[in-house]
Amino acid sequence: MAKKNENNTDNKSTNNRSVEAGSKVSVEYTGTFDNGEKFDSSDGREPLKFEVDAKQVIKGFNDAVKGMKLNEEKTIRIEPKEGYGEPNPALVRDVPKNKLPENLEPKIGMVLSLQSPEGKTFGARICEVNKDTFKIDLNHPLAGKALNFRIKVVAIE
Repeated sequence: MAKKNENNTDNKSTNNRSVEAGSKVSVEYTGTFDNGEKFDSSDGREPLKFEVDAKQVIKGFNDAVKGMKLNEEKTIRIEPKEGYGEPNPALVRDVPKNKLPENLEPKIGMVLSLQSPEGKTFGARICEVNKDTFKIDLNHPLAGKALNFRIKVVAIE
């Protein structure tokens, strides 16, 4: 008789189960750029939990876990079109400096917290500073970048 695990299913069927559309998975991961620089990781945090094909993570990451088994590990490379897309030049905007609070001096790389009319908060990176204006970039910071991930599936529901 198969030994039961904590979820009251036999270990053999749980260990052989593959991730598929609708699976709820927990994944440990480390994300790096092509130069090896780490941009994100689950190390020291809870694993990333998401439902496969529910558009909760970028397409390339979602597609990479499909077919993986419990405790399986792999390394993947996600091109921009399967990640955060290519930068959209229409999302780089000029802003008059007088729109900033008086005591705030814009600097390249500074991230401003903005709010949409619907109340959603998002970041805008300052990418250029001129005499009377500055440019903000509303693209996702990872837009246009190839992303490498080491991933390990640690739970499948």
